[in-house]
Amino acid sequence: MRIAVTGSIATDHLMSYPGRFTDQLVADRLQQVSLSFLVDELEVRRGGIAANITFGLGQLGVGSALVGAVGRDFDEYRAWLERHGVDTGSVHVSETKHTARFLCTTDTDLNQIASFYAGAMAEAREIELKPVADRLGGLDVVVISANDPDAMLRHTQESLDRGYPFLADPGQQLARMEGEAIRRLVEGAEYLFTNEYEHGLLLQSTGWTHAEVLERVGIWVTSLGPKGVQVESRTEPTVQVAPPKEKQKGDPTGVGDALRAGFLAGLTHDLGLERSLQLGCTLATVSLETDGPQEYQVERDSFVARIAEAYGDTAAAEVEPKLR
Repeated sequence: MRIAVTGSIATDHLMSYPGRFTDQLVADRLQQVSLSFLVDELEVRRGGIAANITFGLGQLGVGSALVGAVGRDFDEYRAWLERHGVDTGSVHVSETKHTARFLCTTDTDLNQIASFYAGAMAEAREIELKPVADRLGGLDVVVISANDPDAMLRHTQESLDRGYPFLADPGQQLARMEGEAIRRLVEGAEYLFTNEYEHGLLLQSTGWTHAEVLERVGIWVTSLGPKGVQVESRTEPTVQVAPPKEKQKGDPTGVGDALRAGFLAGLTHDLGLERSLQLGCTLATVSLETDGPQEYQVERDSFVARIAEAYGDTAAAEVEPKLR
């Protein structure tokens, strides 16, 4: 299965401040234009929705093409992804901008000061999908995840025009984009992914009823946090898939991306809709147990054991031969 995953590619710079922001803010009476905090920890994590999805696919032994825009500072990150089974041959490199970055400082009360630098991500709108398809010998599915809004619209329209089946995953851009643009992102999608909040926001923004959305997409998958996922379509009964029980809880960043990766891996191996979502929920749980969206590893035997425990021996027997 030839998969192209479009979307953001970024790094997260996470810092810890050994005090409380409010103490400094009160002391300065909010009159100081420039505040500075000496932090004692810095952690740099690889991220971005498209990169996280392709990493997860690689963990399950499924290759995919990452499609997004980065800066010339991407070399180390590129090498990491390629070592983990990701095809980076269709990544656009900006000559002038840095790779997107999220910078966040957290104090001892878990207050945060954060900013996001989009950088090269804005140039994703310059990427055409046809050269990706030509290089791969076709495209079986295009994932259109949160990215530069113009890029998302371009990739959706090109998928429709060229007949590439696509998975619509607008994510946090639902809160930013207007209803007409969102309708253009959704209509004609083979699969639509949202979380529970985005599910309602999509209905509100588009003005469509629930039934009208289902008339326009093939399958609508809604992630429900610890309750798992809900799967709806116009022609089949609603199905809910619960996740395996986590052994510990780490950073939830990227858990939804792991869900999508596992789902796509299941489709690649013709496992069927419900089984593919079970695979996705299991990978999401493994991701949840670690800190960082690309810090987990899939250990075959324990992974299969978790599927057996959560979904039964038949499910495990069907998934096991598909894992690398």
